[in-house]
Amino acid sequence: MRITFYGAARTVTGSCHMVEVNDKKFLIDCGLFQGKLTDQMLNYESFPFDITKIDFVILTHAHIDHSGRIPKLYKEGYKGVIYATEATVDLCSIMLADSGHIQEKEIEWVNKKRMRAR
Repeated sequence: MRITFYGAARTVTGSCHMVEVNDKKFLIDCGLFQGKLTDQMLNYESFPFDITKIDFVILTHAHIDHSGRIPKLYKEGYKGVIYATEATVDLCSIMLADSGHIQEKEIEWVNKKRMRAR
């Protein structure tokens, strides 16, 4: 078994862990980085792994720092299953739509700021 920490390491947000067991590769959580602007900017970077190689995702709970980048994961090509409790799915049906909207608005602001800096 191999576990790689892509979030919630050296910070308390952005939970995202890749687990590799035999021929399976899966994520535990895919959360939003929150806090300082430098941490938040991590949300807009490409994932540091090949999304197409993920077999499934296990979502531990609905908190945004554990689930918030799932919309980005799908937007960038993930087509697999997410395993979660029924309560987590219910909460995420509301929270993830909101998270995706917030991320779109934030990147618009970042892009406008970049354009002004030129």
